[in-house]
Amino acid sequence: MKKIVITGASDGIGAEMARQLAQAHGAQMALVLAARNEQALKAVADQCSALGAQALVVKTDVADEAQCRALVAAAVEGFGGIDVLINNAGVSAQALFSEVKAEDLGWYEQLMRVNLWGSVWCTHAALPHLKTARGQIVAVSSLAGLVGVPGRTAYSATKFAMTGFFEALRAELQSAGVAVTTAYPGVVATQIRYRGYNAAGVAAGSSGLKEDDAMSVEECARLILDGMNRREREVVMTVKGKLGRLIKLIAPGLVEKMALAALKDEVKPG
Repeated sequence: MKKIVITGASDGIGAEMARQLAQAHGAQMALVLAARNEQALKAVADQCSALGAQALVVKTDVADEAQCRALVAAAVEGFGGIDVLINNAGVSAQALFSEVKAEDLGWYEQLMRVNLWGSVWCTHAALPHLKTARGQIVAVSSLAGLVGVPGRTAYSATKFAMTGFFEALRAELQSAGVAVTTAYPGVVATQIRYRGYNAAGVAAGSSGLKEDDAMSVEECARLILDGMNRREREVVMTVKGKLGRLIKLIAPGLVEKMALAALKDEVKPG
C-alpha cells in the first residue's frame, strides 16, 4: 500500500490529485489529507473512500511548524510510514509593490510562512520516513517561481524560494534514493487568485490575470501525478512556460513584456 501525504487537499489541485490517486489505485492507496478547512477535507476524504482508498483527515495550518510536525506524526501513526509527501498548500497574492503600505507589509511574511516554510517544515519532519521508503517529495511551485511576474512580487518571491530550496534538496537526497519533483503550473482554473491577498493583505476577490486559456484542475493534477510517477525532476506544464524559461536566458526583456501582457489592463502598472 502506498502512503501519500497531500497538503492543501481541501479543494483545487490538491483535492483533485487525491481523487485521481484514489481512482487509479483504490485499496492500494492510503491518503493523508491536510488543510485548514476540516469540513471540506472530510468531503474529499469521502470521495476518495468511495473509490476504495483509505483516507485520513488531519486539519493543518502549514504556517504553524508544530502543526506541520503533528501532520507527519499522524500520518506515520495512522499508516506506518510515508512514501510520498506532496507539498501543495499555498496562498496567492496580487498587488503592485508600490501600492502596499508599510504597515501592511506583514502579509509578505505570512505568505512566505505558508508557501515556503510550510513546505520546509513538512519536508523536514517527513524526511526520515521518506529516506526509509526511498520515497518522493513533490513541490507544487508555479511559473511565477521561474519568471518574476509583475503584480506578484510577494508570490514570485515565495515560489522562487521553493524552487531554490527543492533544487538544492534534490541534489542532497540523490544518494538516499529520495526523488524530488518540482511542478510549475501556470494559470489554473481554481479560486486561489480570488482568495489571495491584495495590497492591504485581505482576500482580493478577483484575479489580476487573464484566464481565458486557464488549464483545468483535472489536467494540472494529472500532469503533476504523471511527473511524480516518472520521478521527474521538474514538470513545466505549458508551452508558453517552457518557452519563457528558455527565452529568459537570451532575451529577458521579451519575457518581461510577455509577463506584463498576461495582466488585466486594470492592474497593470501605470
